Amino acid sequence: MTDLTYNLNGGFKPTIKRNADLGGPDFFPTPRWATHALIDNEKFVGEIWEPACGDGAMSLVLEETGCNVHSTDLFDRGFGEAGHDFLKARRVTDNIVTNPPYNCAEGFLANGLNLANRKFALLLRLAFLEGANRANTIFSQMPPSRVWVFSERITFYMKGATQGGSGTTAYAWFVWDKDATSGTELKWFKPGYKKQYT
Repeated sequence: MTDLTYNLNGGFKPTIKRNADLGGPDFFPTPRWATHALIDNEKFVGEIWEPACGDGAMSLVLEETGCNVHSTDLFDRGFGEAGHDFLKARRVTDNIVTNPPYNCAEGFLANGLNLANRKFALLLRLAFLEGANRANTIFSQMPPSRVWVFSERITFYMKGATQGGSGTTAYAWFVWDKDATSGTELKWFKPGYKKQYT
């Protein structure tokens, strides 16, 4: 489900450097170091499906680290299989790892939890933890197993944009682990990933 109330001119704008097209693809490749941080701290067994693969920024890192990756996207960006709408998907897999379009994050979560047999990981704004509606639905009924907070700010740039400066928004990896005990662990990535993998 797409969040039609998502408003970039209001309080939900994730960062001044990220200008999403609400009627379009919302395409901002994930920096390599952000994916490395997840893979260095979470063990994935079996296939990983990246359902919003874009130009392969995240999928390529997963492949380089030895993961078996299946890459799809709704849009054709020259990587993976195009024309796959994850919000309508029924394909079951071992793990799902992705940076979802911001106006579809809750829809990705609702469907992804049913499709991942082992782990489901979403790269989201840390502020995703906020909100009465999410508290009463997502976090009371299906809380994440772990929330990995970035100690370094991620800056998302449109494809081909000049890069410089640092982001203004805090991000985290939200991981739902089907084998974990109940409760949510709050963890922090150690500083240094940006320098090591950029």
